Amino acid sequence: MNANYDVIIIGGGAAGFFTAINIVENNPELKVAILERGKEVLSKVKISGGGRCNVTHACFVPNELVKFYPRGERELKGPFHQFCSGDTIEWFEKHDVNLKIEEDGRMFPDTDSSQTIVDCFLRATQQLGIAILTQQSVQSLYKTEDFWKVETTKETFAVENVVIATGSNPKIWEMLVELGHQIVAPVPSLFTFNIKDERIKNLMGVAAQASVKVQGSKLKASGPLLITHWGMSGPAILRLSAWGARELADVNYQFRIQVNWLKDQNFEETLEQLNELKLENAKKNTDKFCPFDFPKRLWESILKASEIQPETKWADVNKKQMTTLANQLTNAVFQVNGKSTFKEEFVTAGGVNLKEINFKTMESKILPNLYLAGEVLNIDAITGGFNFQNAWTGGFIAAQAIAFSDSTKK
Repeated sequence: MNANYDVIIIGGGAAGFFTAINIVENNPELKVAILERGKEVLSKVKISGGGRCNVTHACFVPNELVKFYPRGERELKGPFHQFCSGDTIEWFEKHDVNLKIEEDGRMFPDTDSSQTIVDCFLRATQQLGIAILTQQSVQSLYKTEDFWKVETTKETFAVENVVIATGSNPKIWEMLVELGHQIVAPVPSLFTFNIKDERIKNLMGVAAQASVKVQGSKLKASGPLLITHWGMSGPAILRLSAWGARELADVNYQFRIQVNWLKDQNFEETLEQLNELKLENAKKNTDKFCPFDFPKRLWESILKASEIQPETKWADVNKKQMTTLANQLTNAVFQVNGKSTFKEEFVTAGGVNLKEINFKTMESKILPNLYLAGEVLNIDAITGGFNFQNAWTGGFIAAQAIAFSDSTKK
């Protein structure tokens, strides 16, 4: 049995590495090993953000930051007061990585390469003497009176503390259930909507600021909406998919959405505006210019859906067509049949029940000296660097708790 380590971290991803580095930086006496089931570590970090790694988001107020988490909003308030986005920037600066803010608030290394983050972590683990043990798939995990036993395909470890940072790993979730934890069943989050509809058939690549509601529910979101060859995507749709992850899974991804292409403008206001347009442009063709702030191709498609033929003069648009047009602009209903994964950013809603975690330390309330960080917990966020921020915050807090606990002071 291998008793050379004080702490075993299961999972060689963002949360695992951040926890390991912070443990040893706070308590250099501790011997830490990271176990990774695959051949390579930090593989998700490497592909994240299109290979640029969206490290965090420029939202520096904890009470504002939590609003980007459909699951974990209440629980993360305390942790974000301990370690927030500003602390992340400072931490990386101390480790020779500068981050830059983009217009939408997302933050990336100024090299625009995720390899910068990977190299930073690998360099730190090497300097601190943290062992990285790859191809070590954990087979069992159990507590004796004095220590944790971690059995992998290669060897057995006996340690004081274990950190689980395995993300959405069903096998590890099963082990935690056997040990007494509850798992909230995982469902996909952050997905795009599959829609086959004549109105958007040839509009691939067209984007507009819109608000979207799911019929028969309280789910709604607004922001950029992107039309794709399989349906709809963009921030507005991704937000809906994140907040509605469970609800939309329950209906097997068969539902209807109402799209308002004018975002905040209602039907009555729009009809009034269209009637004014009609008076002012009576002799002009309806399809010649788009009176609203979205692409002309979308306007032409909406005219067609309102049964207004190309080259129809505004003066010739009848009352019924005007009503239909106002409706298509502010309340266009689309049938969604299924979902598609959003790029490589596959995120799941689900994981260890948050009631079973002490968020002051990230320690399990059920199993002493077992800590959990990152997406192994039932926490997830929309895109924009928020899922990584959860990993850094949880890892930092777990590291502090382990580094300064009575059991690890030597």
